[in-house]
Order: sequence, then C-alpha cells, then structure tokens
Amino acid sequence: MPAFSLEPSQTARCAELRALAEERLRPLAEKGEPGRVNRPLVAELGRLGLLERLFTSGALDLCLMRESLAQACTEAETALALQGLGAHPVHAHGTPAQRERWLPAVSEGSAVAAFALSEPGAGSDAAALGLRAEGEPGGRGAAEGSGAALRKQATADSEAPGARAGRVPDRQGGAGARAGRVPDRQGGAGREPDSSADPSAQPVAVPDGSSRWRLTGEKCWISNAPEADFYTVFARTTPGAGARGVTAFLVPADRPGLTGTALDMLSPHPIGALAFDAVPVSADDVLGEVDRGFRVAMGTLNLFRPSVGAFAVGMAQAALDATLAHTARRDAFGGKLRDLQSVAHTVAEMALRTDAARLMVYAAATAYDEGAPDVPKRAAMAKLLATETAQYVVDTAVQLHGARALQRGHLLEHLYREVRAPRIYEGASEVQRGIIAKELYALYANLEAV
Repeated sequence: MPAFSLEPSQTARCAELRALAEERLRPLAEKGEPGRVNRPLVAELGRLGLLERLFTSGALDLCLMRESLAQACTEAETALALQGLGAHPVHAHGTPAQRERWLPAVSEGSAVAAFALSEPGAGSDAAALGLRAEGEPGGRGAAEGSGAALRKQATADSEAPGARAGRVPDRQGGAGARAGRVPDRQGGAGREPDSSADPSAQPVAVPDGSSRWRLTGEKCWISNAPEADFYTVFARTTPGAGARGVTAFLVPADRPGLTGTALDMLSPHPIGALAFDAVPVSADDVLGEVDRGFRVAMGTLNLFRPSVGAFAVGMAQAALDATLAHTARRDAFGGKLRDLQSVAHTVAEMALRTDAARLMVYAAATAYDEGAPDVPKRAAMAKLLATETAQYVVDTAVQLHGARALQRGHLLEHLYREVRAPRIYEGASEVQRGIIAKELYALYANLEAV
C-alpha cells in the first residue's frame, strides 16, 4: 500500500462535518431519549445528505464521515452508521424492488434500518446461528435451488414496490404500530400492531409453488431494535451446514410473529432483542442467494469494520483534545499539569496511539476501495487497533481529569460509556485477532507452496 495522506478537500470536508455536527446534530441528540431511536436526528442526517452518501461513497469516505461526526456528536455518528449497516445488504444484494422500496426512505431518514446477526448463543461465532428458516408445507423451501432461481419463480407474483409489508413511518417520525417497535416502559415485549385496521400492513401472500419459509428463534443485542422499520436478518436455511447454510432476508418490522424488547445497556444508543414466532418470508425477501447469506454478512462487515475503527479514532481524538485543554489550564503543584513530565509523556503517548490507529484505519479503507486481496486482514487490524486504542485514550483522559470526568453529563463520562462497546460488536477483539492470524497463515502457506 502507498503512503497515505488526506487531500486538502477531504480535510476541509471533515472540518465542515464537525461544524455541522456541533451546530445542527448535537442539539437534536441532546433532546433524544437514551436507548430509543432518535428519529428527528435520523431525519436531519437525511436532510444534510449524509445518509445518501452511505450508498454513493467508498470505504475511506465512510471512515472520514464517521470519524468527523464522532469527534463532535457520537449519537449522530452512531445513527448514521446503523442506517448504513442495516441497509448496505439491501443496496449491495437486494432486488430492484427491494432497493426501490427501502433505500430512498433510508436515505431521507424516514425509515430506520437494522442489522440482525447476533443471537444469545451465537454472538462472536456468527456461523453458529440458531434462528431457523423452515420451509412451509406446500412451498419449495431452500433446498431446490439458488436464491436467484427462487426469486425468478416468484417475480410474476411480486407486488408493486410500494405495497410491500413494512411501510415507511409517518412523516412526523411517530413510532408507528409495528411488531416489536414500541417496548413498554418496564422493558416488556413490544406490542403487536392492530393490522386489521390497515390491510396494506399485512404481508402479501405468496402463491403455492413459490419458496416460503417461517423464521423461528431469537436475535439479541441488535442495534435499533425493536424500533427499526426493517431488519436484515440472517437465518439458518440448511441445518448442520455451518456458514454455508445461512440465508439473508429482508424482514419488514410489521411481519406477523415478529416482536421485540428493548435492552437497558451501558451504551446510550438503542439496542434490543427480537423474537421470531413463525415469521413468514418468501423468495422475494431473500438478499443475495439462498444458503449464501454468510457472504452478505461478511461483505458488509469488511466494509464497516474499518469505519468502526474510524468511530473509535474520533472518540479518541475528542478525548485527547479535552485532555490537552484541561492539562494546559489546570493548576497543580505550583504550575500547570502539562509541566509535569509524567503528564506530558502520557499525553504524547495518547497522541501517538491515536495517530497510528488513524493511519491504519485509512489504509484499510483505501485497500477496500482499491479491491486489494488482503481486505479481511486489514479491516480486522484496523478495527482491533483503533478500538483498543480508543479504550486506552479515553480511560487515560479520565485519569488525568480526575473525579470531574466521572460526573454525569461530562464529555468524558459520555465517551467512557460509548467507547467500550466497539471492542465487542461487529466482531470482538479476540475475533479480529483470529481473523488476522488465519489470514497470515494462509499467506504463509501460499508462499511455501510456490
């Protein structure tokens, strides 16, 4: 990979994004309720054109957006990233009807997306999914061909793009009456909608002969659940086949049998669990090919893992900036904190690690954009280094600030809660180390074979 530096236009765009985040996004974020989808914030991201850029930008631009937003408003960064994570499989693998139905609404911020991969018994081991997609009696199920062939069978039966279940929410950003959308205040299961009042909310029946499944099982720790408008859901269509028996489905939130529960987590963004009780899906809902959903998941994660690192770098930079200001002003021991060698050296270490992580993130994103063969390794390295670095920098910043940094509402108290989760989601640090080692040994084996 060549040496990397940003163009002046990219640097200027990052500064513009930080200013927009402070002036227009942070006030909306502060009005939001922790643990709930902030629909006004999502809509503002759409009005600013940032959500549309999720589908027109490369990996590096995605990283620059996430890093810039994270420095000024982590809630805005997370809202943007979750829209991209949930909707990217539709953009990359969806049918024309699926794209037309959902991507414009995601881009304008009127529909909320979610990526439903993790399960109570299959968090880091994504190939061990237990959510079952069982073929319906009278339907062909997954065994009779590829997703492309199955979709071809159902094409004649497909409804118009705007008539599919899981319609876009009202323009006022109301929660709507979708299954699993509105948890009760005690954290109980989301209530199901009264679909009888609106026949268009029911999924269109698939005629006999088309491939149909029923989804049964659970998903857990799903960001934007249970309030999303649709979910990219990964389910097992072939038992005992490991990663090769998983299929990706686009599941609108108002499908019968889909309910959800909000989870009270340390991180302030919305996270929930989903329950699937024989939720109907058909060939029209398949993303990509049947039994090839693991490719959809890994392709999405290879794009977003470097940008998780960018999110972490943005938080690290915010913590570093706060520390520079604090240590330059704080009187201690007859001088300023910065005059103490131990403090100055610690700040230098924080800056060193932050810049090193930033460069690795940019290099991984550039490799993705150039189609380099070692993207999985680079993406894993970038996420691992950046998230571990951010944890160190934020923790160290708290130590140098002292007790004031632990007060509710302090920037570092907020960052301290935000910084922990990225070391776990989209592949825990241990998973990233495993990916890196696997890629290294594969390269070694290839070199030995030459």
